Amino acid sequence: MMTKHFTVDPAVWALFPEARYYVLTIAGVDNHLTPNDEKEDRQRLAKASQAAQGFLTNPTFSQNDVVAQWRQAYQQFKTKKGARSSIEALLKRASQNKTFNPINPAVDLYNAISLTYAVPCGGEDINQLVGDLHLGLAKGGEAFKPLGADHDEPALPGEVFYYDQVGAVCRYFNWREAQRTMLTETTEEMTFIIEDLNEEQDQRSKVAAQALEHYIYIKGNKRC
Repeated sequence: MMTKHFTVDPAVWALFPEARYYVLTIAGVDNHLTPNDEKEDRQRLAKASQAAQGFLTNPTFSQNDVVAQWRQAYQQFKTKKGARSSIEALLKRASQNKTFNPINPAVDLYNAISLTYAVPCGGEDINQLVGDLHLGLAKGGEAFKPLGADHDEPALPGEVFYYDQVGAVCRYFNWREAQRTMLTETTEEMTFIIEDLNEEQDQRSKVAAQALEHYIYIKGNKRC
């Protein structure tokens, strides 16, 4: 079923003309978390958390470049109060030396990649998308049930979000994931997206995308 396409709407390019998006899709995945996977993923996440410390050189968390750049980006469109990029949330946990517990192999992988290179990275279940995947500005009211919620939280007018024909897939770039398209242990076809805002971030995104591809296609055996 891997016939879906990803497009960025002109309105997003107008806001962030230097941004880049790296997309990797894969089929035939066994995403179940085995005991061996859990041990390996826990080690990978711990190593990635240590690597993330290199991006936290300022004792004032908000003054670190990655955090400051994404906060500035979030000021350019409508968001809920306190919404932060996924990379800030990960870096915050790393700065507090919190343990990253395994979720499932695919999610653990993109979290480790994100921490290691300080770039937002997320993933979607391709078979749960209805039509193509887009990054654009919301009209407002698009359906969205976030991960872990039991009620709908529709998109706000003017927010940057990923969407398909049904509604929002992920809001505020890679901030909050929809239950509908999240990666689970039963996901067999998935797409990963790495985001960046400028040339400096893009240098890391390129390496992050290569590392992600290498792990999935070269080192792995169709297991994430």
